[in-house]
Amino acid sequence: MQLQSVSASIPCSWGTPQKGVCLGFLELNPIKFKFWHQELRLNRPPKAGTFCCAGGAEREYPILKRSVPYPQNMDLPPILSKKKKKPYPVPLKKIQQAARADKKLFERGIEKPLEPPKNGLLVPDLIPVAYKVVEAWKVLIQGLAQLLHVVPAHGCSICSEVHVGQTGHRIQDCQGPGNVHRRSHHTWVKASVNDVLLPMEAYHQYDPFGRRIKHETRFNYDRIPAVVELCIQAGVEIPEYPSRRRTKPIRILGKKVIDLGGFVEDPKPKSSGDSSYPLLQLDTYMGHIGQFSAPAASDVPTLAQDTLNAYETVRWGVTKLMQKYSVKACGYCPEVHVGPWGHNAKLCGEFKHQWRDGKHGWQDATVDEVVPPNYVWHVRDPTGPSLRGALKRFYGKAPAVVEVCIQAGAKVPDIYKPMMRLDIVIPDSEEAGLVA
Repeated sequence: MQLQSVSASIPCSWGTPQKGVCLGFLELNPIKFKFWHQELRLNRPPKAGTFCCAGGAEREYPILKRSVPYPQNMDLPPILSKKKKKPYPVPLKKIQQAARADKKLFERGIEKPLEPPKNGLLVPDLIPVAYKVVEAWKVLIQGLAQLLHVVPAHGCSICSEVHVGQTGHRIQDCQGPGNVHRRSHHTWVKASVNDVLLPMEAYHQYDPFGRRIKHETRFNYDRIPAVVELCIQAGVEIPEYPSRRRTKPIRILGKKVIDLGGFVEDPKPKSSGDSSYPLLQLDTYMGHIGQFSAPAASDVPTLAQDTLNAYETVRWGVTKLMQKYSVKACGYCPEVHVGPWGHNAKLCGEFKHQWRDGKHGWQDATVDEVVPPNYVWHVRDPTGPSLRGALKRFYGKAPAVVEVCIQAGAKVPDIYKPMMRLDIVIPDSEEAGLVA
């Protein structure tokens, strides 16, 4: 065996059979290892020793990177209190720092440097993403309308609760008016596409950087899905809802726009009463169950998987678009506005709206506010008994769209498995009290 000289010193730890802790220093020589150690024991002095050893050539062991799996279980999403403002998605300190930087530029008379789309120009790389989101949005609405013929869904006629299953659950958590007299029981009715895919609408503006929408002029603007409005501002061309495409960037000094390129009157949108009108495919109100026929039994699993893929594509595309394009959300109510600043319509009726004269408290929006997941209880056996309130802590949740697609035969995505609590064994009602 050939001995090699290693000029290195390696700190290490060495343990002895007796109780205690040993700290030492290891020095590698051609023939022997010199080891100095200190033994930390009660009433014992430190010891030193020299040990002989022979070694071979150095070996390099590859570093194995372990993939971090999803957690086994995940807590259900918390319900935010309506008596508090929503938390800021961006830390408040960063918002204040950006405001101070803008103020310094304004005091020095320096224009704020802007990049697309903050300066009114399009981002060429995001135009294909916007078209992909619109096409996936059409597939999502049509797929849900067809799957609801096969997978029954129920919605409470008093509150916003939704349940996907043969019958409604028996969990007493209704928060609607008169729930005390009903002991918080839900009143289930047949659900529609709007109950499964919550319709988040926003005002459509021909020029998002133009005149702000006032309370008196709010009826001059159409309300369309926020996803569609975001894609239109990102470059999607819809003749019925045109958008201004600038060729010269706008100029901003502080918070004041000094060069907007002039104001342009909004063109009147075209209207049509034809049932094949293309805008009907983009609106969840028009994508009702009766408009689309029930699919064949053999096509249900494929349709469910395509619908689930379309839902994931929409959320992925909206996330990517919102990294560049500005979307505002009210910190008190679910109102959403696509544009650099929110509108001035006094329609907020949530916590302390009297102090704000009904105006919205605008802040940066999140993806869940533009495409709400609408969590529902996960049903493992759709043909089994209804969910009971006594076993509530053993049930999981999933977005309503995902739950419909899974019950129709789609594969469960890995990202939703922890929240669905698939690894938890649901006990009987008699055994629930014995579970720790």
